[in-house]
Amino acid sequence: MFDDLKQDLQAAKARDPAARSSLEILLCYPGIWAIIFHRINHWLWTHRLPFWGRFFSQISRFLTGIEIHPGAQIGKRVFIDHGMGIVIGETAIVGNDVLIYQGVVLGGTSLSKGKRHPTVEDAVVIGSGAKVLGNITLGCSSKVGAGAVVLQDVPRGATAVGVPSRIIHEDRKCVLDLEHEFPDPVSSAIDLLFERQEELENRINVLSKFHDIDHVEFDHGSELEEVFKGDGKLFYKLNNYIDEEE
Repeated sequence: MFDDLKQDLQAAKARDPAARSSLEILLCYPGIWAIIFHRINHWLWTHRLPFWGRFFSQISRFLTGIEIHPGAQIGKRVFIDHGMGIVIGETAIVGNDVLIYQGVVLGGTSLSKGKRHPTVEDAVVIGSGAKVLGNITLGCSSKVGAGAVVLQDVPRGATAVGVPSRIIHEDRKCVLDLEHEFPDPVSSAIDLLFERQEELENRINVLSKFHDIDHVEFDHGSELEEVFKGDGKLFYKLNNYIDEEE
């Protein structure tokens, strides 16, 4: 147990730049307290003392703001940063070297007695406020963005963001990779739309010059007249609007 505690303190030092000493971490980090309490509570739970496991888990919740069911399986060097509002359900399995931020929920979506909570494999990072629900698996070295709602498996090394979550990045390999600058899929889609708009504008301009559109007579009220002659010059109106906003 003391060897596990030593590893937990080392993990906190490695993952929190604000940590100054092992003594400070031991006395001032509720995430460390929650892990220590849980190891005791889990021992009680697995040695036919479930009531006392539950009882002391509620004391731990009162002191730390972190609720870990005594039946949950927590690995080595798991670091809970800040921790307030974290909930880890009874059948959850958390591997080694996992980093969990405040507000995370590893919850269930079923009323069955069997496995109904997530499995978190080694070296996973779960961002603030993320909700991981159901009997799903977060693959080794994967990452969940802050505020994400994860309802399906996340592949090994992948990054999941959004509500519901979607995979936006893969191939994360480093255990201590805490980079949170995820690409924004909505912004990327808008950029593609503007690129397509510019391409279409260039094509229209080429066609207009080739056919000398300014001197062509169109039927009054026709769609072609609306596009090329009237107020329906949509591309130019959109560009003017964007220029005004900028």
